Amino acid sequence: MIPWYEQSFGKDYMIVYKHRDWEQADREVAKMAAWLDLPNRAKVLDIGCGMGRHAVALAACGYQVTGVDLSDILLAEAKENDDEKEIEWMNGDMRSLPFEDGSFDATLNLFTSFGYFSAESDNIAVMRQIRRVLKPNGLFLIDFLNPDYIVQHLIPYSERFEPEHGVHIEEVRSIRDGWVQKEITVYEPGKRDKARQYLERVRLYSLDWFEQQFKHLDLRLEQLYGDYDGSAYKAGSSKRMIMVGKSC
Repeated sequence: MIPWYEQSFGKDYMIVYKHRDWEQADREVAKMAAWLDLPNRAKVLDIGCGMGRHAVALAACGYQVTGVDLSDILLAEAKENDDEKEIEWMNGDMRSLPFEDGSFDATLNLFTSFGYFSAESDNIAVMRQIRRVLKPNGLFLIDFLNPDYIVQHLIPYSERFEPEHGVHIEEVRSIRDGWVQKEITVYEPGKRDKARQYLERVRLYSLDWFEQQFKHLDLRLEQLYGDYDGSAYKAGSSKRMIMVGKSC
C-alpha cells in the first residue's frame, strides 16, 4: 500500500489548501526570522517546503534558501513561484536528507510537516537528520500543532465549493489511537461517484515527547511560542507549538 504522504501531496492538494496565501506567509516568515536572528546570507533549509510559500519569503529576507520536499508536483509549483530563481529546490525524503553533515545555519519545519510516519523510528529519524545537517550551534524551528488544542477544538466535518476550480471539497476529521486524521473528498458537481479521496494523518506528539527527543539528540530548546503572533505557549489554549532551539 502506498503511504498517504505519497498520494495526498499532488494537484488536488494545491486546490484544498488554496486559502493559504502568500502575504500571510510573508508575515509569518518575518516573525520567525526575528526569532532566529540569523545573519544575512545564512544558509537555511526548509524541510517539507511544499509549494514554496515560506521558502520564497525566506529568500526575500536575504537568506540562502534550499527547499526540500518529496512531492515532485509541489516542487514544480514551488519553482514556478520562485520568480527570482534564487532558491535551490531538491526532491528528498526528510528521513534521509540529501545534504552533507553541517550544511546549514538553520532548518525550518513548518505547518506540521512532521509526525507523518507510522513507525516511531521514522519520525525520530527526521529529528536526527535535522541535527545532522545543522552546523555547530545551528538553529532549528519546528512548527507543530498543539495536541491539547486539537482534541478540544476538532471540527469533525466541513464542506465548501471552490468556484475557480469547479469542485466540492469535503473534509472529515477524527482522532484515533494517538493520531489526528483528515479524510478529504474532491469532486465536480454532479459527479460524486467519481470523487477523488485522500487521507492525511499526523501523530499527536506532546511537548514532553519533543523535549525527550531533543535531549537525546543534543538539541536544546530555547524558545516556545503558541502561535505565529509570538504569544507564549499555553498547553490548554495555544493553537500551535512553535519550538526554536540550537544544536549543542
